[in-house]
Amino acid sequence: MPIVIPKDMPACAVLQKENIFVMPDVRAYSQDIRPIQICILNLMPTKVETETQLMRLLGNSPLQINVTLLATESYASKNTSKKHLDKFYTSFSEIKAKEMNFDGMIITGAPVETMEFTDVEYWDELKEIMNYAKKHVTSTMYICWGAQAGLYHHYGVEKHLLDSKVFGVFEHTKSTNFEPLLKGVDEKFYIPHSRHTEVDIEAVYKNYELEVLATSIEAGLAIVKSKNNKRFFMTGHMEYDKDTLKNEYTRDCLKGMQCEKPKHYFIDNEENVSVNWSAAANLIMSNWLNYYVYQVTPYVLEEIATIEKT
Repeated sequence: MPIVIPKDMPACAVLQKENIFVMPDVRAYSQDIRPIQICILNLMPTKVETETQLMRLLGNSPLQINVTLLATESYASKNTSKKHLDKFYTSFSEIKAKEMNFDGMIITGAPVETMEFTDVEYWDELKEIMNYAKKHVTSTMYICWGAQAGLYHHYGVEKHLLDSKVFGVFEHTKSTNFEPLLKGVDEKFYIPHSRHTEVDIEAVYKNYELEVLATSIEAGLAIVKSKNNKRFFMTGHMEYDKDTLKNEYTRDCLKGMQCEKPKHYFIDNEENVSVNWSAAANLIMSNWLNYYVYQVTPYVLEEIATIEKT
């Protein structure tokens, strides 16, 4: 089944070239079926790139998915054109006014991890969105800094600065054998990471509402979920493209920053990269959509608001 997005969105042409089933919204609206509604709160500065990466994973599902892109109102992106944002993104004010409900929500990372949460310009707005999701979203996936923000807001888990950046592609191990999110994923699998901070690991393990699903010897906690299956926290970037880490490394070098090459990423030089994380990424996203969104969300979307959320 396809992912449904506007025909003129940049991601549409890219995904069609990759033979990912993308359906123009005009055609989708003529079908008498119930698509899955997913909201993506895109906090990344490279919004078009992030849109494409996430939609690539969403588009690999057998479900028909409608995507609503959400941008903050309290902070205006400096790296994405206003024309693009006005055309393809909505505001939280509009979502609240319409009392919109979603089967799933994805909250991305953001380049603000070294700041205190309360110093982030859009922190109050983000808190309101996360609170809104309790009642109006069946399941929410938090990525990288988004995961840190979610763990702090919902469970009081602090983050701290690392001595050196976790930067590269790292091996991970399942912490449980019977977790639907990781069904079909190998015992050892890989996820890219790019961050200067990590959450308080001890606080996560001590919290009876949380369950650790995967860890890495080098990268630490990788995947955590709430035991009520409403929130999933991914500390890495499984959505990253082949060249994303390379582009980040080049960008920082051009800025004159002292940075190490991403670990376990380049094959023999700074040109050749071997992708070893895409299979796990596609499985994890498909499993989330299947087991924690599609199979539990009500057919009548408005009924999400009647389900007690914690």
